[in-house]
Amino acid sequence: MAELILFNKPFQVLSQFTDDRAGQPRATLAQWIKKPGFYPAGRLDYDSEGLLLLTNHGALQHRIASPTNKMPKTYWVQVEGEISDDAIGQLCSGVELKDGLTRPASARRIAEPEVWARVPPVRYRESVPTSWLELTITEGRNRQVRRMTAAVGYPTLRLIRYRIGDWTLDGLKPGHFRLETIHLPDTPPAGKQNPRKTKPGRRTTNRRPSRK
Repeated sequence: MAELILFNKPFQVLSQFTDDRAGQPRATLAQWIKKPGFYPAGRLDYDSEGLLLLTNHGALQHRIASPTNKMPKTYWVQVEGEISDDAIGQLCSGVELKDGLTRPASARRIAEPEVWARVPPVRYRESVPTSWLELTITEGRNRQVRRMTAAVGYPTLRLIRYRIGDWTLDGLKPGHFRLETIHLPDTPPAGKQNPRKTKPGRRTTNRRPSRK
């Protein structure tokens, strides 16, 4: 049995429990998550928001975070400009980045989602419109979504991760988390076989106050 935390990471929070950088300290997961023994399954950039998964089980962490498992991740992306059909087509077929061609993705325009206001807010230019798209990828390169939209001519202004696999942000406010119990089948020692598919179980809700 494993436990999984679904956390809605606020803007400008590190996806780790300590800040190793010298100088002005930055917000970390330790301000919201007080349960010992949990570690992030993957990362979410400091300047991105949304779903971050943490677990106390190594096999589950590997299943979620390992690039070989190609777990889909869905993002809501606000970009500068009205994104074109050609740009969406490029995102879907693959974009050439400095570290190689991205895998085919799923991308579509969406209406502005009903989400919380970002603090601080996005800086807009009155003469330049913005648009939103939903983008699903199966990779986890460094700042991949931002680099993909910039490569097709539409810089990212705001980035919210909505879904990882079957887990979503639904019902979670920024700085809040939900705890799920995952019943795992028997697995051999680490390194012998990848973890098999897990089944969601009991859910409990835990809320922490937002950072002041």
